[in-house]
Amino acid sequence: MNALPARGDWLGQPRGLSVLFLTQMWEIFSYYGMRALLVYYMTKQLLIGQQQASLIYGLYTATVYFTPIIGGLVSDRWLGRRRAVIIGGTVMAVGHFLMASEGLFYFALAAIALGNGLFLPSLPSQIDGLYAKDDPRRGSAYNIYYVGINLGGLLAPLVCGTLGEVYGWHWGFGAAGIGMLAGLMLYVFGGRYLPPDTARAGKHASMPVATMQLQRHDLRQRLLILLAIALTVMLFRGAYEQVGNTIALWADSGVDRRVTGAVSIPMTWFQALNPLLVIVLTPLFVAHWTRQALKGREPAAARKMSMGALGVAAAYLLLAGVSATAQGPSSWLWLALFFVVLTSGELFILPVGLGLFARLAPEGHRATTIAAWFFATFGGSLLAGALGTLWSVVGPAPFFALMASVAIAAGAVLWLLDRPTQRVESTHAAGIRNASA
Repeated sequence: MNALPARGDWLGQPRGLSVLFLTQMWEIFSYYGMRALLVYYMTKQLLIGQQQASLIYGLYTATVYFTPIIGGLVSDRWLGRRRAVIIGGTVMAVGHFLMASEGLFYFALAAIALGNGLFLPSLPSQIDGLYAKDDPRRGSAYNIYYVGINLGGLLAPLVCGTLGEVYGWHWGFGAAGIGMLAGLMLYVFGGRYLPPDTARAGKHASMPVATMQLQRHDLRQRLLILLAIALTVMLFRGAYEQVGNTIALWADSGVDRRVTGAVSIPMTWFQALNPLLVIVLTPLFVAHWTRQALKGREPAAARKMSMGALGVAAAYLLLAGVSATAQGPSSWLWLALFFVVLTSGELFILPVGLGLFARLAPEGHRATTIAAWFFATFGGSLLAGALGTLWSVVGPAPFFALMASVAIAAGAVLWLLDRPTQRVESTHAAGIRNASA
């Protein structure tokens, strides 16, 4: 059993949590910094057509969330989590620097995706080891982690995007690589605050006793629910992941970004609104849900997720109406409002879903289950890339209406999954109580 951290830990949490989310913050800075420039770089510098650029973007972002399935197995069986983080982060940094060469463009994308496969599942899977099983702070750990890493998403388009637009694309990509190196340094020097590396289970590692004792029916029901939710989240992400794809294109060509006659907002800055709003809105929503929980009225996880999907649908319906009635470029204020509504919906579905997967994960397989949550992003990114090819075919208003329909469909399925999910959670909680009695 892990000991409780000593007093003086950062914000009342183990210092290792700050090491992990600061490392992840810089990784997010590098990933989103490069992603903020990717579509513009392909269409403006490499002169790739919009449809092909959208497909490349979708395939790349999908691969980034596919490789963790393989990387997680490599980390658990051979490398160990710490080595996986260091090797993966180093390969990613190399990939960002290779973006400086147009001839190595595809090789650079492949390097970033492969490095991420080792990095992504190995870092957050260390969070649980920071806490004793009965530590009351465990419940808020993932919320703090989620808010912390969004700092990187906030800084990325402001720094990398501005450098890329103003001074040249390669300056922006170089800044992303430096950010990745900064994260690695934090991780290495903060290693003493992290839990012992218990990976490298090996071929003959025995299955945890707690897993062997799980009732087969309970385990099967949990896995079926998680599978159904993962597939639905894939559908949802087909709409949500347009933020860095077609929304970025609309911000460039369909939005009047002028504040005054001579001052215009850089197009990449709008992508900073999403992480900024995550940081601002999360404490408000968490406080509201806490008050609801004290009164016994907090919505269950699947219902929250359904509400989130419908919120994202409302954001796209807003843009559909604006685009359909605009006589020219739309005001940037509409795009800002879109991000407010979209982010509000996001906070009801993405961190809630991650927490649900962590709670329902079979004992001893939490990292693999969390990797499966990220795998849902893989399918969703592929779908988003395919849907993005319709942008230049149907036009903004019909396209945004289609994205709203996709999000509504996901919300409806999640609403239907609410009662089955509650039953599975109740059965699982009862099993834990009986096992500890």
